Amino acid sequence: QVQLVESGGGLAQAGGSLRLSCTTSNLIFSVSTLSWYRQTPGKEREMVAEISSTETTTYGDSVKGRFTISRDNDNREVYLQMNHLKPEDTAVYYCRQHWRQFDYWGQGTQVTVSS
Repeated sequence: QVQLVESGGGLAQAGGSLRLSCTTSNLIFSVSTLSWYRQTPGKEREMVAEISSTETTTYGDSVKGRFTISRDNDNREVYLQMNHLKPEDTAVYYCRQHWRQFDYWGQGTQVTVSS
């Protein structure tokens, strides 16, 4: 069974930083588009950042200039560096990997930003 495992969530103060990581053992990592999404109770899951297999990046408007997505194909990891955190960044963050008909999600990691 394909697994995506997130780590790095936790509690941060407003203005602080956190770095999320997501790793997998599957063999299509290098050709996949990798994304981070987040969700708060009662709201739709929203795309935070995305990086293609050619390392083209896309960011949600609310995180542009503050968050950076990157990938390490050798170690099959994708990262989300989150700087200048705000209380409204509080959410469960999910890692997503997709390529053709394959679409995998992690279990999520909680990020809480205190004011």
